[in-house]
Amino acid sequence: MAGDGIAGDNDELETAADPGGPEHRKGVSLFGVSVEYGLHTLLWLVAEHPKRASSRDLAEMQGVPAAMVAKIMPKLEKAGIVSSSDGISGGYELARPPEDVSVLAVVDAIEGDRKLFDCKEVRRGCVLFGGTPPPWSVDGVCRIHAVMLRAEKRMRAELIKTSLADLAQGGRPKDFESLVADWFRDRSTARETARVTALKAGRRSRQ
Repeated sequence: MAGDGIAGDNDELETAADPGGPEHRKGVSLFGVSVEYGLHTLLWLVAEHPKRASSRDLAEMQGVPAAMVAKIMPKLEKAGIVSSSDGISGGYELARPPEDVSVLAVVDAIEGDRKLFDCKEVRRGCVLFGGTPPPWSVDGVCRIHAVMLRAEKRMRAELIKTSLADLAQGGRPKDFESLVADWFRDRSTARETARVTALKAGRRSRQ
């Protein structure tokens, strides 16, 4: 299939993507490495060439784990950001113009609209309340939660302002784009040659 689908737990895959393991990380980010891989992968599809590419080729071009990209691309397809086709010349391509795909749309497609903060209403649990918090203690939105909601709103507003087209501006030089196109074209040609060779070998074996 176009996505070279590989199942697996996302946390395990992200750990595998970091050879140093948890001890090697300086901290845990709000958005995982899947978002970084997803955005970089989409930027390869903004260019005129390749017209479409398999998740395996997209991973190899970037030097990132194929298992990660194979898990990311179906999420982007489900969100209508990419479309896929099967077959020797199949693969993924953008389903919308790059200017119509925001960074926020990609983040939400991969992370599932992850919230910045999950309020547990700790203010209700004071031992002095005896299990029945007085109205003044729970009136309105928790002030801590309110701060986090404002921060999340501003972050999402920033992410929605930037599109794939914006990210692609001033990126790779034209001569490098030619090398990229040639690389993907050579990969496609190699697969077609292997397919034809296999068909011929199959016919000979039946004779």
